[in-house]
Amino acid sequence: MYEYIPKGVCSRRITFDVVDGKVKNISFLGGCDGNTQGVSKLAEGMDIEEVIEKLSGITCGGKPTSCPDQLSNALKEYIEINKNKAVHK
Repeated sequence: MYEYIPKGVCSRRITFDVVDGKVKNISFLGGCDGNTQGVSKLAEGMDIEEVIEKLSGITCGGKPTSCPDQLSNALKEYIEINKNKAVHK
C-alpha cells in the first residue's frame, strides 16, 4: 500500500496499490466523498500511465489542482521512487 499526502486540496491522504502496472485499492481520506469515490472506481484496474494521462492537470474551482490531479501526482511519485529503487538494487 502506497500512501501520499496531497497538497492544495481537501483530501488529506491518498492510498493505493500497484499490481502488474495496474492501480488497485484507491482510497481518499477526506475530500468530496462522491467525487473521490467516483475517481477511485473509474481508475481501479487501469494502467498507471493511463490514469496519470487522464487525471493530470484537472483543477477544482479556483484551485490549481484537484483530488484527481493529486492522484496523478501520487502515481508519478510512486513511479519515480520505484524507478530509483530498481536502479539501486
